[in-house]
Amino acid sequence: MYESACQIPADRQNGSRVETNMSAKTVKSSAEWRKQLSDEQFRVTRLKSTEAAFSGKYNDCKEAGSYNCVCCGSPLFDASHKFDSGSGWPSYWQPVSPDAVKTAADYSHLMLRTEAMCANCDAHLGHVFDDGPEPTGLRYCINSAALKLEK
Repeated sequence: MYESACQIPADRQNGSRVETNMSAKTVKSSAEWRKQLSDEQFRVTRLKSTEAAFSGKYNDCKEAGSYNCVCCGSPLFDASHKFDSGSGWPSYWQPVSPDAVKTAADYSHLMLRTEAMCANCDAHLGHVFDDGPEPTGLRYCINSAALKLEK
C-alpha cells in the first residue's frame, strides 16, 4: 500500500511496495538494534531522528556503489541515482528497486511529509519529496546515518 503525504502520482511511485510476506522481514528488539548500531544510527533509524544538515558522511560523497541499509544491509539506492539537492542530506531520485523502500505519511513536527523506510527492516531513512529531478521528479532525502556504502 502506498500512503503519500505529498500525493506522488502512481506512475512516479518507485519507492512503494505491497507487503505480502511479513516472515521475510528483519525483526529485532530495541536491545538487539542498540547492540548493533551506534548511538546516532539507532536514534535515526529506530527512533526516527534526523542528523544535522551537512553533517553526514555521504552528503558530498561521489563514489560509485550501492547505498545499503545500515541496519539490515538491504540495497536501497545506487550511487548513479544520487544528486546534489543542496538540502544537506544525500538525495536520490529513485531507490535501487521498486520494493526496496516503502513510504508512509509522517505527521510529526506539525507538518505532513512522506517518510521513507527500509522495506526489509522498517528502518527510518528520511523523507521523500516531489521536487526532485526527472525522470521521477522525486527527491529521496536520506540520513547518512541510515546508510552504508558498499563499493
